[in-house]
Formats: sequence, structure tokens, C-alpha cells
Amino acid sequence: MTPEVFFSLLGGVGLFLFGMTIMSSGLRNACGDKLQGILEKATSNKFMAVLVGLAVTVLVQSSSATDVMVIGFVNSGMMTLPQAIGVIMGANIGTTVTAQITAFNISVFAPFILFVGAVMFLFLKGGVLKHIGEFLLGFGMLFQGISIMKSAIAPLAESEAFVDVLSQLQNPALAVLFGVAFTALLQSSSSSTVIFQTFAVEGLLGYGTAVYLLIGAAIGSVTPNLIASLTTNRNGKRTAVLNLLFNLIRAAILIILINIFPAILELIQSLSPDDIGRQVANTHTTFAIIAVCLELPLTNFIIRMAEKVIPVLPEENEQLEDRKLQYMMTGVNMPISMTLKNTHLEVARMGDIALKNFRQALECFFNYDSALVAKVKAREESVDLLNVEIDRAMVELRSMDFSHEGVDRISSLAIAVTDIERISDHAENFVEYAEQMHIKKSVMSEDAIKELKEMSDDAIKILEMAMDTFRSEDYSDMTEFNDLEDKIDLQKTLLVDRHMERLMKNECDPFAGIVFTNMASDLERAGDHAVNIAYALSDTDPDKGGAADN
Repeated sequence: MTPEVFFSLLGGVGLFLFGMTIMSSGLRNACGDKLQGILEKATSNKFMAVLVGLAVTVLVQSSSATDVMVIGFVNSGMMTLPQAIGVIMGANIGTTVTAQITAFNISVFAPFILFVGAVMFLFLKGGVLKHIGEFLLGFGMLFQGISIMKSAIAPLAESEAFVDVLSQLQNPALAVLFGVAFTALLQSSSSSTVIFQTFAVEGLLGYGTAVYLLIGAAIGSVTPNLIASLTTNRNGKRTAVLNLLFNLIRAAILIILINIFPAILELIQSLSPDDIGRQVANTHTTFAIIAVCLELPLTNFIIRMAEKVIPVLPEENEQLEDRKLQYMMTGVNMPISMTLKNTHLEVARMGDIALKNFRQALECFFNYDSALVAKVKAREESVDLLNVEIDRAMVELRSMDFSHEGVDRISSLAIAVTDIERISDHAENFVEYAEQMHIKKSVMSEDAIKELKEMSDDAIKILEMAMDTFRSEDYSDMTEFNDLEDKIDLQKTLLVDRHMERLMKNECDPFAGIVFTNMASDLERAGDHAVNIAYALSDTDPDKGGAADN
């Protein structure tokens, strides 16, 4: 292979890959946030999830992009593993569309498509048409890249050394491994499939070899997802493992099938007897459909396997329980009095979760523990998600025939939910301060720590009292509660003043001083939220300085 041919081949591959990226970007931009909205609505119906995965992947022309979005949704708790595996299976079918498109010989029109796309993208002012131009630009690059690859590959048919290398791939095991490695390198099964398709069209690969390369490519396509999952929680990692397990099982099933029933490949070839490019595309699509049909009934088994690879920890079960409604029942006709009672219990449960997070966050601040930081942040996500679920359930309650008092009570409970959510936000602030102090190796003075611990104990106490009052609705004696709130307000002023004195005497680390002031402010605001929660269901105006709003 001469340097000119080698560089030409690399240029064709580069242009093809860049074209794929631009085309995918144009489609995503044209669709806006609708694609993520579609994915979010993937229901527990696994057949619908497969269709959603297929549709989204056809639009973005990248199963990796779809899978990464799915990992993100599972990581954030907006999608479950049963939903995720359905979408992943659909994405495996949707990604075969690229090879079907490239099987058409429209390279002669590529320069014109490039020109039209460039004009639209460069000269139109924003909007959908500009994004369509971006898509056409990528589409034209894709086919122009294929055309360059074909021109570079053609002379290779006469190179004995190159033919000898490819002849080694006639061994099915080597072909599968090469497909895995090559796709992992490109991080795109669509790209590697089209390159294998091009090699086959130019006579460098036989159909039988291409079949095993396709099987390996499906496994290699999981690489971007495995990389993306490295920074996710355990459920996000399980999603990537689901994808890997699905494709490993798919490879095993297909290898067994085509060896026991070689007529399958003969049937696929007979559909396009004189067009090996179309045969490769049809094989890619057929294999994906067969794999989904055979593995769809095995979804629960695959999920259990993923949970064995990454075992479910006790705290994850706690998370699952925290993020689900326990008392409020949507879509069920219940007496209004029971509905109000259950709503009250649900909000109180959310308050207990937020209070637990508040306690652990303060524990982490005074005794830094990275594992505790992760727990607090995960529980903060749980509070946020439970907040959303309660809000949605409350929206459904509007259709019920509440009395004026019932409507007021629901509104008061909704306001309490906001205050409770803010308590958990402050907890997250505490662990973030702890992380910053740990990274900067900043240390507070003993006096500062002692003062903050005293104020923290008072903040925890007033929140406990607030939740007790909220749950019992007993306002017969609120003297201690109100006195404690006054004390916390005064503590903030005193602590900040003392901090300024230490700062003037150079007795305080500057960064630690900033954290000290922020902590005092957060604790005082937590006291304000406690007042709001305690009096949320009372007709009494606490007159404690107004509602806390941050």
C-alpha cells in the first residue's frame, strides 16, 4: 500500500466519521428536546420501549447516543432498568438504518448534497432549516467519505499483503474479535459496519466473513456506553452492563443459529443476489430483529445478571423506596378525607428523608467521609424526585371535588413540600463545603468548629420539632420552638461578628472563613424553613420574619 493510498483511505474514513457526527448533530438540533422527552416517556411496557429506542436511534443515527441518554436517565432515576433494556434493544435495530442507506449507490449526488447543506447551514439564520442544512452537510460528507474510501480500497484488491491480512478473517473467531476491536476503536457500530460493507463491495471481504464481523461489531459498539458509565452511579453502570450482556447473548444466539440453520444466510442473500452491499445491510438488520425477538422475553433474566455483576446494595433498596410514593395513590378513587390524610403522610415521609439527609450532611461536614458525601448527594436526588412525584400526584387531585378547606389544605401541603426540598438542598450545600475544605486542605479554628456545632445541633433540634408539629398538628405549646428559632437567628449574627474578629486578628483561614459564614447562613435559613413547615397546616401566623425562600 503506497502512502498516497493509505492517507486517502484514512481521509475517507475521517470524512465519513465526521459526516456521521454532523448529521447526527443536525437531527438532534432540529428535534430540540423532543428526543429526550420521548425517551422519558418510555413506559414500563417493554414493547413500547423497544419502539421508542428504535425511533430515537433512527432520528439521531447513533445507537451510542441513544444508549448514553438512557444511561443518564437511569442514573438520575427517571428511567428504570426494565425500561432501559427495551430502549437499548430498539436502538440495536435503529442503528442498522445507516447501512441500509449507504447500500444505495448515491455517491454521485454527494457533492450536490454537500453544496445544498453548506449553503443552508452557512447562510440561513437559525431555526429548523439551518439544522436541516447541518444534517444534509453531514449526509453529503458521509457519502463523499464512502466514495473516497472506495477509490482508496480498489487498488488494495491487487495487494497480496493486504489480501493475506484479510484472509485471516475467514476464521469466524478471528473475524468476531476483529469486529469487536475495530468497532471499539471507532466507537461506532454504524461506522464499522459501513466500512465492512465497503470492503465487501470492493471484493476484499466475502459475505461469510462480513457476517462474523457484524456480530463482533455489535459487541464493540458497547464501548462508548461502558466509558460513559464510569462516572455514573451503580444503576447507570448496570445499564451499560445490560447493553453488553444483551450483545454478548445476541452474538452467541446468532452464531448458533447460522451454524445450525445456514439457510438463514442463504435466504438473506437471495433477497439481493447480485448486491453484496445490500446483503450486508439486510444481514445487519435481520440479525438485530432476530436478537430482539429472541431476547425480549429474557429481559428479566438479563437484568438479574446485570445485578449480579454489579450487586444491589442495601442503600440502593432504600433509594428505590425513598423515590416512590408510599401513601398517595394516583388513579384511584378514594374518600376525600383519606386522600388528604395520605397526602399529609407522604409529605411527612419526605420531611423525614430530608431531615435524615440534613443530619448526615452535618456529620460529614465535621468528620469528612467521601462515602457519606455520595450518600447525601444520592438522597438529595431522591428528595428531588419524590418532590416531582408528589407534585404530579397533587395535580391529579385538582380533579377531585374538594371543599374550600380541602383546597387550602392541599395548597398548604404543597408549600410545605417546597420547604422540605430546600432542607435537603442545604444538606447538599454542607457536603459541598466539606469537599471544598478537604480539597483545599483548609482548616477551621477550634472556636469556629465549636460555634458551628452548637448552631448545627439547634438547627437539627428545631427541624425535628417542626416535623413532629407538622405530623401531629398540635400547636398547644410552641414556646420552646419559637424561642429556639429566635436563638438560631441570634446565633447567625453573633457567629458572623465573631468570625470577623478572628479574621481581623489573622486567626482564621480565609477560605475556611467563607465556608463558616455560608454554613451559618444555611443553618439560619434551615431554621426559617422549619418555621414554615411547623406552621404549614396551622391557621396561626407565626410572624417569624416571613417564609424562607432559599
